[in-house]
Amino acid sequence: MNGLEALNPSELKEWMTSIVEEVIKEKLREFGIKHEREAREISLVERLLRVEEELKFLRQLEEERFTALLKEMNTRFEAMNARFEALQKEMNARFEAMNARFEALQKEMNTRFEALQKEIDTRFEALERRFNFLQWLIVGGFSFLSLLLVLIRFVS
Repeated sequence: MNGLEALNPSELKEWMTSIVEEVIKEKLREFGIKHEREAREISLVERLLRVEEELKFLRQLEEERFTALLKEMNTRFEAMNARFEALQKEMNARFEAMNARFEALQKEMNTRFEALQKEIDTRFEALERRFNFLQWLIVGGFSFLSLLLVLIRFVS
C-alpha cells in the first residue's frame, strides 16, 4: 500500500487541498507574471486614451473660449466704432455750428467794414470840398490883393 491509502479521508482532503492550493498559487503566479506585462500595456493604453480624450476636451474648451473671446472683442469693437462715429458726428455738428457762426461774424464784419468805408468816403468828400473852398478862397484872395496892388500902382 502506498502512503495515500493509509490517510483517512479528512487528512486526504487536507493534503489534496494543500496540493491544489500550491498548484493554483503557482499557476496564478505564472499567470500574473505572464499577464503583468499585458496588464501594464493595457493600463498604458488606457492612460493614453484618457490623455487623448482630455487633450481633445481641452482643445474644444480652448476653441469655445476663443470664439467667445472673439465675439466679445467684435462687440467691443462695434461699440467703439459706434462711439467713434457718434463722436465724429458731434464734432462735425460743432464744426458746422462754428462755421455758421464764423460766416455770420464775417457777414457782420463785412457790413461794418462797408459802413465804415462809406463814412470815411463821406468825410473825405467833405474834406475835399473844404480844401477846394480854401483853394478858391486863397486864389481869390491873391487875385484880389494882386488887383489891389496893381490899382494902387496905377493910381499912384
